[in-house]
Amino acid sequence: MIKCVDNFKDYELLDSGDNEKIERFGKYILRRPDPQALWHPKDFGKYKVNAVYHRSRSGGGSWEFFDLPKKWEISYDVARNVKMRFNLKPFTFKHTGVFPEQAVNWQYIYKFCNARSKDASDFKVLNLFAYTGGATIAAALGSAKVTHVDAAKGILTWAKENADLSEIPHDSIRWIVDDCKKFVDREIRRKNLYDGIIMDPPSYGRGPSGETWKIESSIYDFLDLCFKLLKKHNSFLMLNSYTTGLQTGVMDYMVKDLAKTNGFDGESNSYELGIKCASTGLLLPEGSTIVFNTR
Repeated sequence: MIKCVDNFKDYELLDSGDNEKIERFGKYILRRPDPQALWHPKDFGKYKVNAVYHRSRSGGGSWEFFDLPKKWEISYDVARNVKMRFNLKPFTFKHTGVFPEQAVNWQYIYKFCNARSKDASDFKVLNLFAYTGGATIAAALGSAKVTHVDAAKGILTWAKENADLSEIPHDSIRWIVDDCKKFVDREIRRKNLYDGIIMDPPSYGRGPSGETWKIESSIYDFLDLCFKLLKKHNSFLMLNSYTTGLQTGVMDYMVKDLAKTNGFDGESNSYELGIKCASTGLLLPEGSTIVFNTR
C-alpha cells in the first residue's frame, strides 16, 4: 500500500520521468534526480525552473541556480490551526531540507502524541537520525518532550531553526549531537524509557568520531537496542527507510521478530510513502515506513 499526502499546499510534484522530477517548494520550482521515475515525463519544458541539480558521472553532483534565494520558508498544516514551518536551502546531494512525503508520518506522530500526552505529563519521544527535525516538530506540537539526536552539528542547527520558526517552546526539545548507537547504549545504561521512538537511518554514514553505519548490516541489532528503550504499553516505534535494498516486508518482519523477542504485545502497520504527480496522477514511490504500536 502506498500512502500519499494530499494537503501540502506549499509543495507540489509537478512532473516526473527520465529519472528526474520537477517540484514546487513554495513559489520556487526545482528540478532534481529521482531514480524511481523510470517513465517518460509529460512535459518538463513547460516549467521555468529556479534551480537544477546535475548529477555527476563520478558520483554526487552540483546545483545550477537561475533565480533562487539562499534560503526560503514553507509551511505545512499538520492539523487544523497547527502549522509546521521549515527553512529550505539547496543542500549537498540534491536535498532541500525537507522530505515532503514524510507529511503522512508527521500527521501520525502529531495525532499519537497529542492524544497520549493528555494522559501523561511527561510524554517522551526519541527521534534518531533526526535530520532537520520534521518528526521532532510534529511530536513537540503534539505536546511531547522530544530528544532529537543527529551526528551532524550543522544539520542539528538547521533543525533548531525550524523549531523556532514553528514556535516550539525551548524546553520541549533536547538537542543532542552524537552517534545514534552510542547515545542509545548510554540511555539503556541509564534505564531511560520513551513513549515513542522514531528513526530515519541513512543507507550509509559516519558518526562524529568516524563510526561507520551501513543500514543492511547495522539496522537489526540497532532496532533490538531501541526496543529496550521503548515503554511496554501505549507506545510506538516508527522506522523509515529510503534504501532500495531494505524492502518494506523485510522491515516489517524485523520489527515483528524483535518486538516478540523483547516481550512486546502490539501490532505493526507497514506501507510505502508516495507523492502524487500533478501532471499525470501517477504515484512516485519515495521510501517505506513501519509503525509498531504497543497495547
